[in-house]
Amino acid sequence: MKILVLGGAGYIGSHTVSELVDAGEEVVIVDNLETGHIEAVNPKAKFYQGDIRNREFVDSVFDNETIDAVIHFAANSLVGESMTNPLKYYDNNLYGTKVLLESMVAHGVDKIVFSSTAATYGEPESIPILETDKTEPTNPYGETKLSMEKMMKWTGVAHGLRYVALRYFNACGAHKSGEIGEAHSPETHLIPLILQVPNGQREAISIFGDDYDTKDGTCVRDYIHVTDLAQAHILAVKYLAEGKESNVFNLGNGVGFTVKEVIETARKVTGHPIPAVVSPRRGGDPAKLIASSEKAKNMLGWKPEHADLEEIIASAWNWHKNHPNGYAK
Repeated sequence: MKILVLGGAGYIGSHTVSELVDAGEEVVIVDNLETGHIEAVNPKAKFYQGDIRNREFVDSVFDNETIDAVIHFAANSLVGESMTNPLKYYDNNLYGTKVLLESMVAHGVDKIVFSSTAATYGEPESIPILETDKTEPTNPYGETKLSMEKMMKWTGVAHGLRYVALRYFNACGAHKSGEIGEAHSPETHLIPLILQVPNGQREAISIFGDDYDTKDGTCVRDYIHVTDLAQAHILAVKYLAEGKESNVFNLGNGVGFTVKEVIETARKVTGHPIPAVVSPRRGGDPAKLIASSEKAKNMLGWKPEHADLEEIIASAWNWHKNHPNGYAK
Protein backbone atom coordinates (compact mmCIF):
# COMPACT_ATOMS: atom_id res chain seq x y z
CA MET A 1 0.00 0.00 0.00
CA LYS A 2 1.03 3.59 -0.54
CA ILE A 3 0.31 5.57 2.61
CA LEU A 4 0.34 9.36 2.93
CA VAL A 5 1.52 10.50 6.37
CA LEU A 6 0.65 14.12 7.13
CA GLY A 7 2.95 15.50 9.83
CA GLY A 8 5.44 12.71 9.16
CA ALA A 9 8.37 14.86 10.30
CA GLY A 10 6.88 15.30 13.77
CA TYR A 11 7.39 13.21 16.91
CA ILE A 12 4.71 10.52 16.55
CA GLY A 13 4.57 10.90 12.76
CA SER A 14 8.28 10.14 12.26
CA HIS A 15 8.07 7.04 14.46
CA THR A 16 5.00 5.84 12.54
CA VAL A 17 6.80 6.36 9.21
CA SER A 18 9.73 4.33 10.56
CA GLU A 19 7.43 1.43 11.49
CA LEU A 20 5.62 1.62 8.12
CA VAL A 21 8.92 1.54 6.21
CA ASP A 22 10.07 -1.43 8.32
CA ALA A 23 6.79 -3.17 7.44
CA GLY A 24 7.55 -2.75 3.74
CA GLU A 25 4.93 -0.10 2.98
CA GLU A 26 5.47 2.73 0.49
CA VAL A 27 5.31 6.03 2.39
CA VAL A 28 4.74 9.61 1.25
CA ILE A 29 5.27 12.36 3.85
CA VAL A 30 3.73 15.84 3.87
CA ASP A 31 4.93 18.30 6.51
CA ASN A 32 5.20 22.09 6.62
CA LEU A 33 8.07 21.80 9.15
CA GLU A 34 6.40 24.32 11.49
CA THR A 35 6.96 21.92 14.38
CA GLY A 36 8.39 18.94 12.47
CA HIS A 37 12.09 18.42 11.70
CA ILE A 38 13.66 17.71 8.32
CA GLU A 39 16.23 15.53 10.14
CA ALA A 40 13.37 13.27 11.31
CA VAL A 41 12.20 12.57 7.74
CA ASN A 42 12.83 8.93 6.89
CA PRO A 43 15.18 8.69 3.88
CA LYS A 44 13.16 5.77 2.48
CA ALA A 45 9.98 7.88 2.28
CA LYS A 46 9.09 10.47 -0.37
CA PHE A 47 8.86 13.95 1.16
CA TYR A 48 6.78 16.96 0.15
CA GLN A 49 7.13 20.20 2.12
CA GLY A 50 3.87 22.13 2.19
CA ASP A 51 0.80 23.07 4.20
CA ILE A 52 -2.44 21.11 4.22
CA ARG A 53 -4.38 24.39 4.29
CA ASN A 54 -3.19 24.96 0.71
CA ARG A 55 -5.69 23.12 -1.51
CA GLU A 56 -3.57 23.47 -4.63
CA PHE A 57 -0.60 21.88 -2.82
CA VAL A 58 -2.68 19.02 -1.36
CA ASP A 59 -4.28 18.34 -4.76
CA SER A 60 -0.83 18.21 -6.36
CA VAL A 61 0.27 15.48 -3.92
CA PHE A 62 -2.82 13.37 -4.65
CA ASP A 63 -2.36 14.01 -8.38
CA ASN A 64 1.27 12.84 -8.27
CA GLU A 65 0.84 9.85 -5.95
CA THR A 66 -1.70 7.02 -6.02
CA ILE A 67 -2.56 7.06 -2.32
CA ASP A 68 -4.37 4.11 -0.70
CA ALA A 69 -4.79 5.55 2.79
CA VAL A 70 -3.96 8.66 4.82
CA ILE A 71 -2.57 8.94 8.37
CA HIS A 72 -3.18 12.45 9.69
CA PHE A 73 -0.90 13.93 12.39
CA ALA A 74 -0.73 17.48 11.02
CA ALA A 75 -2.08 19.69 13.81
CA ASN A 76 -1.09 22.10 16.56
CA SER A 77 -1.17 20.33 19.90
CA LEU A 78 -0.26 22.57 22.85
CA VAL A 79 -3.11 22.83 25.37
CA GLY A 80 -1.81 26.05 26.95
CA GLU A 81 -1.26 27.76 23.60
CA SER A 82 -4.74 26.73 22.46
CA MET A 83 -6.19 28.64 25.45
CA THR A 84 -4.35 31.86 24.55
CA ASN A 85 -4.55 31.52 20.74
CA PRO A 86 -7.66 29.44 19.96
CA LEU A 87 -8.08 30.75 16.41
CA LYS A 88 -4.67 29.32 15.43
CA TYR A 89 -6.04 25.90 16.42
CA TYR A 90 -9.29 26.35 14.51
CA ASP A 91 -7.32 27.49 11.45
CA ASN A 92 -4.69 24.75 11.37
CA ASN A 93 -6.52 21.81 12.93
CA LEU A 94 -10.04 22.34 11.58
CA TYR A 95 -9.57 24.33 8.40
CA GLY A 96 -6.55 22.19 7.45
CA THR A 97 -8.59 19.03 7.90
CA LYS A 98 -11.47 20.48 5.87
CA VAL A 99 -9.12 21.18 2.93
CA LEU A 100 -7.58 17.71 3.26
CA LEU A 101 -10.97 15.96 3.27
CA GLU A 102 -12.16 17.97 0.26
CA SER A 103 -9.10 16.85 -1.68
CA MET A 104 -9.47 13.23 -0.53
CA VAL A 105 -13.11 13.18 -1.69
CA ALA A 106 -12.15 14.76 -5.04
CA HIS A 107 -9.43 12.12 -5.57
CA GLY A 108 -11.48 9.13 -4.39
CA VAL A 109 -9.26 8.39 -1.37
CA ASP A 110 -11.62 6.96 1.24
CA LYS A 111 -9.51 5.78 4.21
CA ILE A 112 -8.00 7.98 6.94
CA VAL A 113 -6.47 7.23 10.32
CA PHE A 114 -6.51 10.28 12.54
CA SER A 115 -4.39 11.27 15.51
CA SER A 116 -6.95 12.35 18.10
CA THR A 117 -6.45 12.82 21.83
CA ALA A 118 -7.60 12.05 25.35
CA ALA A 119 -8.28 15.81 25.59
CA THR A 120 -11.57 15.12 23.76
CA TYR A 121 -12.96 13.76 27.07
CA GLY A 122 -12.22 16.75 29.29
CA GLU A 123 -12.65 15.98 32.98
CA PRO A 124 -13.28 12.21 33.17
CA GLU A 125 -16.38 10.97 34.98
CA SER A 126 -14.81 7.60 35.73
CA ILE A 127 -11.47 5.79 35.41
CA PRO A 128 -10.46 4.04 33.20
CA ILE A 129 -11.91 6.18 30.40
CA LEU A 130 -14.02 4.34 27.82
CA GLU A 131 -14.68 5.42 24.22
CA THR A 132 -18.38 5.70 25.09
CA ASP A 133 -17.76 8.23 27.89
CA LYS A 134 -19.00 11.77 27.33
CA THR A 135 -16.77 14.15 25.39
CA GLU A 136 -16.66 17.65 26.88
CA PRO A 137 -13.24 19.15 26.14
CA THR A 138 -11.92 21.77 28.54
CA ASN A 139 -9.64 23.50 26.00
CA PRO A 140 -9.66 24.51 22.31
CA TYR A 141 -7.07 21.85 21.45
CA GLY A 142 -9.40 19.05 22.59
CA GLU A 143 -12.39 20.85 21.09
CA THR A 144 -10.77 21.10 17.63
CA LYS A 145 -9.71 17.44 17.70
CA LEU A 146 -13.25 16.38 18.59
CA SER A 147 -14.59 18.60 15.79
CA MET A 148 -12.13 16.95 13.38
CA GLU A 149 -13.56 13.54 14.37
CA LYS A 150 -17.08 14.81 13.68
CA MET A 151 -16.02 16.34 10.35
CA MET A 152 -14.76 12.91 9.29
CA LYS A 153 -17.94 11.24 10.49
CA TRP A 154 -20.20 13.51 8.43
CA THR A 155 -17.88 13.36 5.42
CA GLY A 156 -18.26 9.60 5.70
CA VAL A 157 -22.06 9.87 5.70
CA ALA A 158 -22.01 12.09 2.61
CA HIS A 159 -19.10 10.63 0.63
CA GLY A 160 -18.34 7.13 1.95
CA LEU A 161 -15.09 8.11 3.68
CA ARG A 162 -14.11 5.70 6.45
CA TYR A 163 -11.94 6.81 9.37
CA VAL A 164 -10.36 5.60 12.57
CA ALA A 165 -9.79 8.19 15.30
CA LEU A 166 -7.11 7.16 17.80
CA ARG A 167 -7.48 9.00 21.09
CA TYR A 168 -4.21 8.71 22.83
CA PHE A 169 -2.91 9.53 26.20
CA ASN A 170 0.68 10.58 27.07
CA ALA A 171 3.00 9.71 24.18
CA CYS A 172 6.59 9.22 25.34
CA GLY A 173 9.86 7.42 24.72
CA ALA A 174 12.01 7.30 21.59
CA HIS A 175 12.96 4.93 18.78
CA LYS A 176 15.24 2.05 19.77
CA SER A 177 17.85 3.23 17.24
CA GLY A 178 18.23 6.53 19.11
CA GLU A 179 18.06 8.30 15.72
CA ILE A 180 14.65 9.94 16.22
CA GLY A 181 12.91 11.12 19.37
CA GLU A 182 10.93 13.88 21.03
CA ALA A 183 11.99 17.45 20.21
CA HIS A 184 9.44 20.17 20.92
CA SER A 185 9.99 23.89 21.32
CA PRO A 186 8.71 24.88 23.78
CA GLU A 187 8.80 21.51 25.55
CA THR A 188 5.68 20.85 27.61
CA HIS A 189 5.78 17.08 28.20
CA LEU A 190 6.77 15.74 31.61
CA ILE A 191 9.40 13.13 30.72
CA PRO A 192 11.54 15.37 28.45
CA LEU A 193 11.26 18.18 31.02
CA ILE A 194 12.47 15.85 33.79
CA LEU A 195 15.38 14.71 31.60
CA GLN A 196 16.49 18.31 31.09
CA VAL A 197 17.70 18.21 34.71
CA PRO A 198 20.32 15.44 34.30
CA ASN A 199 21.16 17.02 30.92
CA GLY A 200 22.14 20.24 32.75
CA GLN A 201 19.42 22.33 31.08
CA ARG A 202 17.38 23.10 34.20
CA GLU A 203 18.08 23.06 37.93
CA ALA A 204 14.99 21.15 39.05
CA ILE A 205 11.66 19.78 37.85
CA SER A 206 8.42 21.44 38.95
CA ILE A 207 5.57 19.37 40.38
CA PHE A 208 2.32 21.28 39.85
CA GLY A 209 0.27 20.41 42.91
CA ASP A 210 0.81 17.63 45.45
CA ASP A 211 -2.64 17.76 47.05
CA TYR A 212 -4.66 15.77 44.47
CA ASP A 213 -6.75 12.78 45.52
CA THR A 214 -4.12 10.25 44.36
CA LYS A 215 -1.79 7.87 46.19
CA ASP A 216 0.98 10.47 46.64
CA GLY A 217 -0.98 13.68 45.94
CA THR A 218 0.42 14.20 42.40
CA CYS A 219 -1.41 13.80 39.08
CA VAL A 220 -1.72 10.35 37.53
CA ARG A 221 -1.23 9.86 33.79
CA ASP A 222 -1.18 6.95 31.36
CA TYR A 223 2.14 6.86 29.47
CA ILE A 224 2.30 5.07 26.12
CA HIS A 225 5.51 4.42 24.19
CA VAL A 226 5.62 6.17 20.83
CA THR A 227 6.51 2.92 19.00
CA ASP A 228 3.39 1.27 20.42
CA LEU A 229 1.35 4.24 19.19
CA ALA A 230 2.94 3.90 15.76
CA GLN A 231 1.98 0.22 15.59
CA ALA A 232 -1.64 1.10 16.42
CA HIS A 233 -1.79 3.44 13.40
CA ILE A 234 -0.56 0.64 11.13
CA LEU A 235 -3.16 -1.76 12.55
CA ALA A 236 -5.84 0.91 12.05
CA VAL A 237 -4.89 1.28 8.36
CA LYS A 238 -5.11 -2.50 8.01
CA TYR A 239 -8.51 -2.47 9.74
CA LEU A 240 -9.85 0.07 7.21
CA ALA A 241 -8.19 -1.77 4.28
CA GLU A 242 -10.20 -4.83 5.31
CA GLY A 243 -13.37 -2.82 4.65
CA LYS A 244 -14.40 -2.33 8.27
CA GLU A 245 -16.52 0.58 9.46
CA SER A 246 -15.35 3.87 10.96
CA ASN A 247 -14.44 3.70 14.62
CA VAL A 248 -12.82 5.42 17.60
CA PHE A 249 -10.21 3.78 19.83
CA ASN A 250 -8.40 4.81 23.00
CA LEU A 251 -4.67 4.08 23.15
CA GLY A 252 -3.02 3.82 26.53
CA ASN A 253 -1.42 1.24 28.78
CA GLY A 254 -4.37 1.17 31.17
CA VAL A 255 -1.89 1.82 33.99
CA GLY A 256 -1.35 5.20 35.60
CA PHE A 257 1.82 6.60 37.12
CA THR A 258 2.00 9.64 39.39
CA VAL A 259 4.33 12.55 38.64
CA LYS A 260 6.44 11.53 41.63
CA GLU A 261 6.71 7.95 40.35
CA VAL A 262 7.89 9.19 36.94
CA ILE A 263 10.52 11.42 38.57
CA GLU A 264 11.70 8.58 40.80
CA THR A 265 12.01 6.22 37.81
CA ALA A 266 13.99 8.89 35.91
CA ARG A 267 16.36 9.18 38.89
CA LYS A 268 16.91 5.43 38.74
CA VAL A 269 17.47 5.38 34.96
CA THR A 270 19.81 8.41 34.82
CA GLY A 271 21.60 8.01 38.14
CA HIS A 272 21.00 11.73 38.78
CA PRO A 273 19.28 13.08 41.95
CA ILE A 274 16.83 15.25 39.88
CA PRO A 275 15.64 17.79 42.48
CA ALA A 276 11.88 18.44 42.42
CA VAL A 277 10.09 21.60 43.53
CA VAL A 278 6.39 21.62 44.39
CA SER A 279 4.51 24.51 42.75
CA PRO A 280 0.81 25.45 42.82
CA ARG A 281 -1.65 23.43 40.74
CA ARG A 282 -2.17 24.39 37.10
CA GLY A 283 -5.71 25.17 35.98
CA GLY A 284 -7.41 22.40 34.04
CA ASP A 285 -5.20 19.50 35.18
CA PRO A 286 -7.43 16.49 35.98
CA ALA A 287 -6.20 14.39 38.91
CA LYS A 288 -6.25 11.13 36.92
CA LEU A 289 -6.28 10.22 33.24
CA ILE A 290 -6.09 6.50 32.48
CA ALA A 291 -7.35 4.84 29.31
CA SER A 292 -9.18 1.62 28.78
CA SER A 293 -7.63 0.21 25.59
CA GLU A 294 -9.64 -3.03 25.61
CA LYS A 295 -11.51 -2.03 22.44
CA ALA A 296 -8.28 -1.44 20.49
CA LYS A 297 -6.86 -4.72 21.76
CA ASN A 298 -9.98 -6.66 20.80
CA MET A 299 -10.81 -5.02 17.46
CA LEU A 300 -7.38 -3.98 16.13
CA GLY A 301 -5.35 -6.75 17.74
CA TRP A 302 -3.15 -4.09 19.32
CA LYS A 303 -0.85 -4.95 22.18
CA PRO A 304 1.57 -2.45 23.76
CA GLU A 305 5.04 -4.02 23.77
CA HIS A 306 6.84 -1.25 25.70
CA ALA A 307 4.59 -0.62 28.70
CA ASP A 308 7.33 -0.71 31.35
CA LEU A 309 7.97 2.82 32.67
CA GLU A 310 11.67 2.17 33.17
CA GLU A 311 12.03 1.01 29.54
CA ILE A 312 10.07 4.05 28.30
CA ILE A 313 12.27 6.50 30.23
CA ALA A 314 15.49 4.65 29.28
CA SER A 315 14.61 4.99 25.57
CA ALA A 316 13.83 8.70 26.06
CA TRP A 317 17.08 9.24 27.98
CA ASN A 318 19.07 7.48 25.24
CA TRP A 319 17.70 10.05 22.78
CA HIS A 320 17.90 13.18 24.98
CA LYS A 321 21.41 12.64 26.38
CA ASN A 322 22.73 12.27 22.80
CA HIS A 323 20.52 15.07 21.41
CA PRO A 324 20.36 17.65 24.23
CA ASN A 325 19.14 20.28 21.77
CA GLY A 326 16.83 17.98 19.85
CA TYR A 327 17.63 17.92 16.14
CA ALA A 328 19.58 21.20 16.32
CA LYS A 329 23.29 20.68 15.81
